[in-house]
Amino acid sequence: MSGDEIAALSLADVGEKIAKKEISSLEATEAALDRIERYGEKLHAVVHCDQDSARASARKADEDLASGNVRGPMHGVPLAHKDMYYRAGWTAACGSNILDGFVPDVTSTAIQRLDAAGALDIARLHMVEFAFGPTGHNEVVGTPRNPWNTDYITGGSSSGSGASVAGRLVYGALGSDTGGSIRLPAQCCGLAGIKGTYGLVSRYGAMPLSYSLDHVGPLTRTVKDSALILQAIAGHDPNDPTTSYREVPDYLDGIGDGVKGMRIGVPENHCYDPVEDAVREPLEASLEVYRELGAEIVPLHAESIEAANRFANVVMATEATTYHSKWVRERPDDYGAQTLSRLLPGFYYSATRYIEGLNLRSKILADFCDSVFDKVDMLHAPVIPIEIPRIDETDVGAKPGYMKSIASITHNTRAINFLGLPTLSVPCGFTPNGLPTGFQLIGRPFDEKTLFCAGHAYERETLWCDKAPEL
Repeated sequence: MSGDEIAALSLADVGEKIAKKEISSLEATEAALDRIERYGEKLHAVVHCDQDSARASARKADEDLASGNVRGPMHGVPLAHKDMYYRAGWTAACGSNILDGFVPDVTSTAIQRLDAAGALDIARLHMVEFAFGPTGHNEVVGTPRNPWNTDYITGGSSSGSGASVAGRLVYGALGSDTGGSIRLPAQCCGLAGIKGTYGLVSRYGAMPLSYSLDHVGPLTRTVKDSALILQAIAGHDPNDPTTSYREVPDYLDGIGDGVKGMRIGVPENHCYDPVEDAVREPLEASLEVYRELGAEIVPLHAESIEAANRFANVVMATEATTYHSKWVRERPDDYGAQTLSRLLPGFYYSATRYIEGLNLRSKILADFCDSVFDKVDMLHAPVIPIEIPRIDETDVGAKPGYMKSIASITHNTRAINFLGLPTLSVPCGFTPNGLPTGFQLIGRPFDEKTLFCAGHAYERETLWCDKAPEL
């Protein structure tokens, strides 16, 4: 196989080929490094990559495999991660000037668990400054480019993760999701992405944005690949007291069982209100695929989703501004304009409004779950309700209404962070501007397994996941 053919494999496929010694970890790593060299600057996706270290890690993986020491299905597979995941001794600027040169002395739990599963960590990837923005813009260190068309946004804040995985630079990447920052770049770049249930994955050693809403998860080329990474990183961590003690199921067991007999809900309120026709058509086509596969499509009213959306804004702004308050006061000029404009309102929300949101969270979640999961197994909704916009259309200085554009992009994602429910983003085709679009499947708490089954059934029927951009 050529290097580009190796790079085009899914994470699951390259892992299987390495395990069978059909290709080596070093060959897979060389394929990734070659594409980083050729396309990294064009996509502006990679912060730093130590090629010598990556090759040394790949050689060690091959030696371990030869001696029978196989650590898991990702043994020897090169990954790269958003530049907010700490590894002791590596810089982690978090897309900012403020943390330029910061070297943590701890390694994040998610990275440690991927290490234990045999994956290679070969690079850090660009991101929105401090993960606070849904478009992918970063005027401080530069804006990553969408591999499908470099004039268009990648989605944020896991912008480099989306661009690098879609561009076949690596086989998967960790992102983070506080208001949609895994699902948005997944849709923009034609990828799968999973935001697990709040508390499923440890946030220890990852830069915080809003501790009540932050989630850790992967962006990958297929649903099965997302399941593989989530399997490795999920589970209780004593370093993160918010993590659940629940046993993590085998996400791959039964992933191919299909959706016959499943009930898939379609919300009649909120989610479709701003949806453009260019996005509505592929969404409706995806529902028709599910009907043909034997699922029942059930229209319903999702209670309290509007309230969840409103309170998500309050909680995110208040917690993010609290974390940044010292820097904002002392170093405001070191922030990009978009990040600063989103941090400043957090100073003006009242404590009573913030506490009200936290106090009402359990009731809002209960009302939503009762109205949805008493009737269906999951909810199907748009991710981004509009065609993916151009970079120059959504820059902070592009037009006075850029905040309205941001609100539109996150209209269907913010609420789910407030609810803390598992959500899987799945690509479902392309809009007339040639950019990808997709849907999200929202499930019961800790029922990621059902979402993977439904997402996998759809992608294997349609094969959108096999489409790749030409760079």
